[in-house]
Amino acid sequence: MKKERFFSDAVREPAARTWSNCLRVDDLILISGMTARGQDGETLLGDTAHEQSRVVFQKIKDLVEAAGGAMDDVVKMTIFVTRMSDNAQVWKAREEFFTGDFPACSLVQVAALAKPEILVEIEAIAIAGCSTD
Repeated sequence: MKKERFFSDAVREPAARTWSNCLRVDDLILISGMTARGQDGETLLGDTAHEQSRVVFQKIKDLVEAAGGAMDDVVKMTIFVTRMSDNAQVWKAREEFFTGDFPACSLVQVAALAKPEILVEIEAIAIAGCSTD
């Protein structure tokens, strides 16, 4: 078993020695919590939970594909929101990225995320090649 780190030009990497955005161990792909921050690490892409969720799901897609998987390989997500009332907006964005059997999922309301304007953070687990397609 070997751990490999994967990168996507579309997803900004964190500062050195903090965390890895995407690791793969055999067929298991682990995606760290993603937010809607832009490439500069400061600019927030989207004002609503729906807009931010779309950005985050796209980042997850980019990283899973960089690691050799597909969105249908995502089997588990944990979604953190600052307002539970935003859940419908998150679900709407999720429907734009998944079909068929959706991943197992937990939705958790938190008091705050890294910055006050960040409304959503999502982490994901995929198993490369498990897709039903």
